[in-house]
Amino acid sequence: MAPRVYQRSKRPARRDPAPSRLAFKLERLWLTPAVRAFTRIGVPIVLIVAGLGLWLGDPGRRAELVAQVQDVKDAIEHRPEFMVKLLKIEGASPEVAHAVRAMLPVGLPASSFDIDLDAYRDTIRRLDAVADARLVIRPGGVLEADVTERVPAILWRQPGGLEMLDASGHRVATLISREARPDLPVISGMGADKAVPEALEIIADAGPLLPRLRGLERLGERRWDLVLDHGQRIMLPETDPVAALDRILALNTAEDLLARDFTVIDFRNKDRPTIRLSDNALAEFRRVQSDILKARATQ
Repeated sequence: MAPRVYQRSKRPARRDPAPSRLAFKLERLWLTPAVRAFTRIGVPIVLIVAGLGLWLGDPGRRAELVAQVQDVKDAIEHRPEFMVKLLKIEGASPEVAHAVRAMLPVGLPASSFDIDLDAYRDTIRRLDAVADARLVIRPGGVLEADVTERVPAILWRQPGGLEMLDASGHRVATLISREARPDLPVISGMGADKAVPEALEIIADAGPLLPRLRGLERLGERRWDLVLDHGQRIMLPETDPVAALDRILALNTAEDLLARDFTVIDFRNKDRPTIRLSDNALAEFRRVQSDILKARATQ
């Protein structure tokens, strides 16, 4: 009987508990804060954006989405509480109020979101007759426009007609005839509109001359002439014309200067004022001088 041969069974190889090189590198990479943040936040965002990009890549889907957003926007903007139904204008004349209404960029009723108040205010302020405007939307859908009009202070006569100006020289409106505003003084001459404050100061100082004053004329865009009735004129200096006018009024009080028959009083040189007599007054003056000379010759 042959002897039995017994073979030793092979034991399974023991697993090395140490991580592989690749696993070690991945583990270290995962412990990096930036990589963990990108994996948890960045990767989902990239996937979502990529998905939206693919979905919006279809022009039909994009148009449908834009239409839906616009519908929602219109539904919100045209809710009753946002609608403007009435334009109320305060402080404006009928003509200016009509112009303000015509400048409203949209027809009423309209959504308050469709009305650009700043642009509308700037448009109103471009009117010559308007000094300022304030716009506010009141509860109940009322757009209130508080308009401050320019106050006409003087008339400027030009070759093309009469212009009404305010105290600063800004144009207010055009007049067809002088009779429309007989209460306003008249100025003329090139550049007269740029010296309206000085003209108003001269007129306010004229005092007793006002009943005879026909207007002021600007000469050379640098000085004024007072135009009186009967074709008489007072030439004022370029600098400090009010003081020169005060001196003329003082001379008139002392010597009744303005009652004389003159055509021009030249006060451009305050140290040497001159007076230009009319033809009749000059002839009379010469006759008197001749009589005086004859009387002296006979003595």
